[in-house]
Amino acid sequence: MAEKTKQRARDRVGYGSSYRKGTSHDLKQKGEIGAVLGGQVWLIRPDKKGQSANPCIWMQAGVVEFKNCNNFYDCTTCKYDMGMRKKASQGKQMTWQDAMRRRSGLERICRHSLTQRIGKRQCAYDYECSRCDFDQFFEDVWTTKTGAHPGEVHSVKGFDVPMGYYFHNGHTWARIESGGYIRVGMDDFALKLLGKADAFDLPLLGKELDQGIPGWGLKRGNNSADVLSPVDGVIVEVNSDVKEKTGVTNGDPYGEGWLFVLRHPNLKKAMKNLMDDTRGIQWMANEVAKLEGMIEEVAGPLAADGGHLSEDIFGNLPDLGWGNLTRTFLKT
Repeated sequence: MAEKTKQRARDRVGYGSSYRKGTSHDLKQKGEIGAVLGGQVWLIRPDKKGQSANPCIWMQAGVVEFKNCNNFYDCTTCKYDMGMRKKASQGKQMTWQDAMRRRSGLERICRHSLTQRIGKRQCAYDYECSRCDFDQFFEDVWTTKTGAHPGEVHSVKGFDVPMGYYFHNGHTWARIESGGYIRVGMDDFALKLLGKADAFDLPLLGKELDQGIPGWGLKRGNNSADVLSPVDGVIVEVNSDVKEKTGVTNGDPYGEGWLFVLRHPNLKKAMKNLMDDTRGIQWMANEVAKLEGMIEEVAGPLAADGGHLSEDIFGNLPDLGWGNLTRTFLKT
């Protein structure tokens, strides 16, 4: 029973670590990482038996004991990967490719299988990935075209806020994905506020967007609205499904309803001015309160318990004014 409890604690952390409660005195000790949460001291210790949440390919190949990927599997811009390759070129260690070549045939699996991004697949190119057509397809086509769904979603009076996403105050979201791509869309609040759009005017492939500057637009009847881009970057993929069926954005705004994918050479810089999910929840609560105040001005007092607002707020309350709503919430 104790072992199962320990394993659950390890799995909850998910970064190859186990944790325990401690005291303020423990914060001075070495060998464990200390943190204070809710007045309780927690000590986290790296654990070789723990599972890596995002295993680095150098660890999976057996070159290093433990390393998590913290660059979204974009090895081309990873400082750790650059440093490891430099050491290998100096003869101080082997490359991850050479480590894999030493394995038996059945154990020579694709690098994307190694890092758990796809199911088990054998490598057919002796780890010369630049010659592999599948590698190119996976990185440049499949990854960009396939939207993932959030693992955890919080609701703020009927408006969904997904965990692991970043938010711009113009009610758009951005999510860093495998390979260093940034997927972008409109949040649940904006889509329920304005209702189902008749059309989206999305940017073209190759277009460069600037954060806080109108990057695309939408139309509903005689009304139109510009939408601010949450990040800088160059468009590398556009969701064609949204152009054909605009309602997919309202039905699944954080999954299949994504709008486009872009690249930026510096991910940390690109996301710097956005809100993470924790700040996003509080911000969303403030936005809902602002909207409730506007509704009361045109429709009278809301129910005492607040309740949940409808999915087509403008359609049900056109007196709120399209321009008023877009200026207040989309910032355009």
